[in-house]
Amino acid sequence: MTPADERHQSFGGHGVEGADGRGGGSATHDVTNQPAPLAPYDASDDAALLEGLRREGAGWAEEDVRRLGRLAGGAQAQEWSDRANRHEPELRTHDRYGNRIDEVDFHPSWHHLMRTAVAEGLAAAPWADDRPGAHVARTAGGLVWGHTDAGHGCPTSMTYAAVPALRRQPELAEAYEPLLTSREYEPGLRVPAGKRGLLAGMGMTEKQGGSDVRTNTTSATPTAEAGLYTLRGHKWFTSAPMCDLFLVLAQAPGGLSCFLVPRVLPDGTRNTFRIQRLKDKLGNRSNASCEPEFDGTVAWLVGPQGQGVKTIIEMVNCTRLDCVTMSAALMRKTLVEAGHHARHRSAFGARLVDQPLMRNVLADLALESEAATVLTLRLAGAADRAVRGDAGEAAFRRIATAVGKYWVTKRGPAFTAEALECLGGNGYVEESGMPRHYREAPLLSIWEGSGNVNALDVLRALGRDPATAQALFDELTLARGADARLDAAVVRLKDQLAEGSQASARRLVERMALTLQGSLLVRHAPSAVADAFCATRLGGDWGHAFGTLPAAAGLDAIVERALPGAG
Repeated sequence: MTPADERHQSFGGHGVEGADGRGGGSATHDVTNQPAPLAPYDASDDAALLEGLRREGAGWAEEDVRRLGRLAGGAQAQEWSDRANRHEPELRTHDRYGNRIDEVDFHPSWHHLMRTAVAEGLAAAPWADDRPGAHVARTAGGLVWGHTDAGHGCPTSMTYAAVPALRRQPELAEAYEPLLTSREYEPGLRVPAGKRGLLAGMGMTEKQGGSDVRTNTTSATPTAEAGLYTLRGHKWFTSAPMCDLFLVLAQAPGGLSCFLVPRVLPDGTRNTFRIQRLKDKLGNRSNASCEPEFDGTVAWLVGPQGQGVKTIIEMVNCTRLDCVTMSAALMRKTLVEAGHHARHRSAFGARLVDQPLMRNVLADLALESEAATVLTLRLAGAADRAVRGDAGEAAFRRIATAVGKYWVTKRGPAFTAEALECLGGNGYVEESGMPRHYREAPLLSIWEGSGNVNALDVLRALGRDPATAQALFDELTLARGADARLDAAVVRLKDQLAEGSQASARRLVERMALTLQGSLLVRHAPSAVADAFCATRLGGDWGHAFGTLPAAAGLDAIVERALPGAG
């Protein structure tokens, strides 16, 4: 044995007595008053989620949602999530011989997450499912699978959203829709028609305009073949570059138009899609977002020339709903983490969950989480029924999705920060997972139009189609007379609508969101939940931070509903 080996044996921990005579010198390292890992747990163990699933017409999917919830909360899926974020995507612009390849490499955990999501129908599968409630089932699946990693939700969301846009060009939809709606995940750049399943991305924004896509400078030049163009330009945020197809906006002779860009052309050659760099983002780091350069890039026109925004707007409506879904999933995930910590951590002589002030915080977070979940599922129900031809639900969806996108995603960062604080210093370290959730939350308000864009979109919807306002008030009327504070809020909302100024758009949309959430909770939630929500969010008996519910609120009932066993 070498001297180094002897030193290792003497001081490595095993067989060495500490000052108290105990082996291993472990007296100062006994771990007490720390919660065990949350996983495995059931991410579908959420009364508001399951009730909404049944109410919105997808009760037939409950067994699958519950199974997926157990998988999402399992140790393996949680480990996939952690590893996919610790081992970030890597860009390879060239192969070893100097050939341009523009590929992105992902950790195997990313592929496990993607394969599960696609197989479980969280990409475009609902468009091939004739059952009423298919789109609701997908949203519910997203609410539970969202307990894993948010990043891979980006390509699945865009794949889902691409289908209705692609249907504006029937021959393209005929060729690609069966592969987009497939439940097979087949990574790798190959001829699309030869794969078992496809993923779609989008490229709308450019550096000079952002959300103002009409200022795009990417040009589209017609070729001799009808419907075939070549593109030249530089996109600013394009997710996700490993997808097979992209819907992009470019300026054609007839104005801003929508185009389908495949990464690999039908003859097997690589289309020009030069990835200049991957974005170094605050969060969503498991997912690759890039700046691609088009230079003679082959593209097919989708929809008429000059109607690019109109063609792609259905895609935006779908991805906005997914932003609401992921925000609600993040809220629920971080609430569950906070509740687990509070149940198993003691301070000042009692469990945290039994401390009145912590109980107030958890109850307040539970209210916000349930309000987000019930609104998400109502929006999914509207989307499902609108697809099936319900004009009233289509009008409601048009305004309520923008309202929900504005408000639920705005609440996400404050919510995740408060949930993180429930863990104290333990929540501030990366190993807890809470910092990753906190970094993720702001993206969902920015992606698919920031708060201002969505607020202004609500004003546009009200101005262009009076049926949207009527649809919203028809929904609110269903709860009339059930709570005086809600009734008063609806009256105030009608007064605010008369103003309709851009400067007050955020106040208007916030009021819309709160009255809509209040009406849903009054109709569908237990009285303790509905009463506390109306008293605080609508009645003003509330502070400016979470944990300021009034003393009369039924804290125990609220916490027990959200976190069974913590009552």
